[in-house]
Amino acid sequence: MIYLDYAATTPLSESAVNAFVQTSKMYFQNTESLHEGGQAARDLLEHARCSLAELLNKESEGIYFTGGGSDGNFLAITSLANGANYKGKHIISSNVEHPSIDYVLRFLEESGYEITRIPIQKNGKISIHTLLSSIRPDTILVTIQHVNSETGIVQDIKEIGEHLKNRGVLFHSDCVQSFGKWEKNYFHSLNIDAFTMSAHKINGPKGTGAVYVSPSIHIAPLLSEVTHERGFRAGTVDLPSIVAFITAAEEAFHLQQDRYLHAIDMRKQLKSSILKDRNIIFEDNDDSSPFIIPIRAKGMEGQIVMQELDRLKIAVSTGSACKNGQQAPSKTLLAIGRTESEAHELVRISTSHQTTSAEIALLGKALIEITNTFRSVSEVITR
Repeated sequence: MIYLDYAATTPLSESAVNAFVQTSKMYFQNTESLHEGGQAARDLLEHARCSLAELLNKESEGIYFTGGGSDGNFLAITSLANGANYKGKHIISSNVEHPSIDYVLRFLEESGYEITRIPIQKNGKISIHTLLSSIRPDTILVTIQHVNSETGIVQDIKEIGEHLKNRGVLFHSDCVQSFGKWEKNYFHSLNIDAFTMSAHKINGPKGTGAVYVSPSIHIAPLLSEVTHERGFRAGTVDLPSIVAFITAAEEAFHLQQDRYLHAIDMRKQLKSSILKDRNIIFEDNDDSSPFIIPIRAKGMEGQIVMQELDRLKIAVSTGSACKNGQQAPSKTLLAIGRTESEAHELVRISTSHQTTSAEIALLGKALIEITNTFRSVSEVITR
């Protein structure tokens, strides 16, 4: 099987596996237990927290470990909103956020908050002017993703953060698709109050992630009297997964530049291999994340293309893994002006440092064969 769905999840690295196993054997105790074993586990947890903070050049007291990206988005946004709701209950987001952001915003709407979802432009970018003009006296929070999980289009969260800081509005970003893939100093340079990370996108374990929240910000988690993660999250901390996560993160940042350049090369190779096929359309920008390559085969449902590739032992997806089962048209493509039928054509190819040139060549050949077969059948039917 040729795996090209790394934006959905990645395999555990050997170093992460080893870290998980060793921690499970030696530090299985509850980090909240007061005996010697529990205190040793707690010391390791705090060491992991400091290690992640050092990678990001952020304060360790701002790091909270979570159950992954979706869990982190929910905890961060609700805690930020509840901590600032004495100022107002207006939140701004975009109309192309990850499903986990949509879920938490709907939850907050049902709790009395008002949400403004600003549209993206035809290039997939947020209009800074539209964003700033949407701010009201009761606006307390803006949440805008960094990298779109369907198309890889990148929002300029650095510029957004600078404007929001001047306006006194809190800023959260879902950085699940960029953490470990952008150089680490990028996150340190952001004017951002909170951002979300996930382990399984960078060869760490599933069900683990982290949120950074600036220690200067007042937060109010939904659950009170919670003991774990300084009251941010309930439940026994999964220390083996956290240590494996940090191990994967350290490796990802250490090799970030090489992996990023490799992804650029894989994208170039794919585009050059199918450039002559005018029925295949690329839906990314020049500055999109090179790890995510969105395409459309004219007239073909994305699910059909995906199934044909799967039959050839090539794994891709039709969009965000959190919503794939519903087979709805891509909301990102709809938002940039594609028709509903065109939005149904989305196929998401996502690569990693493990992707090879041979795999890309086979994918390009398979895509051309699939589209040629489709056109031949269509011509016969229409005669």
